[in-house]
Amino acid sequence: MRLREHVLSAILVALSSVAGADAIDLKPFKATYTAEWKGMTAGTTVLELRGAGPDLYSYSSTSNARGVFRMAFSETLTQTSTFRLADGLVQPLKFRGIDEKEREIRLDFDWTNMKVTGVAKGNVVDLALTPGAQDAMSLQIHTLRSLAGGKVAPNVSMVDGVKIKDYELRLEGNARIETALGELDTVIYTSNRAGSNRVTRTWVAPSLGYLPVRAERIRGKKTEFTLLIQEMDR
Repeated sequence: MRLREHVLSAILVALSSVAGADAIDLKPFKATYTAEWKGMTAGTTVLELRGAGPDLYSYSSTSNARGVFRMAFSETLTQTSTFRLADGLVQPLKFRGIDEKEREIRLDFDWTNMKVTGVAKGNVVDLALTPGAQDAMSLQIHTLRSLAGGKVAPNVSMVDGVKIKDYELRLEGNARIETALGELDTVIYTSNRAGSNRVTRTWVAPSLGYLPVRAERIRGKKTEFTLLIQEMDR
């Protein structure tokens, strides 16, 4: 996997899990993060949640490479999920994105027939949905609501291109940490894809609606990437 894919994957997985009924008020927000690799700033990511109608939302991620890292991958990477709240649960409807090679990712969720169809990186997608399945962006909002409800499910599924992947999650405790937004009380949890030797540890701040403020991608005892919040507007 290329460096850019690692950075975006860390951002996305670092922000993931399950929901309780109306555990958190989904107010629009915009948050900016930096990704550090071996002490260097590899890029920035902006996450933005917008209202799109009654119980309907749009959640987007725009990642930009910095400095020498622009030579390794395309300059900008975008992903957007349109989802609704159905009985208090996050239910993705559409996912649109462009990968590091500027290939289209287009997923359409049909919850009546329990199918997801579309294209991903040049491949046709036609998968049977499982209850509660998310896309890479809606899964982040799913997690914020779950943590606000005081729990995370041990397993969660995500549609990733032509596959549905399972992730394992575990709460680790609490910590007060220094951030660009000041000192914040946080809840810590870890996530990893079933069968993978990589683990993502994430710090979320209850005072910011359980928004992640720090994340680390770890392989064995080695930290591969660190993600740090820089700004947040509501």
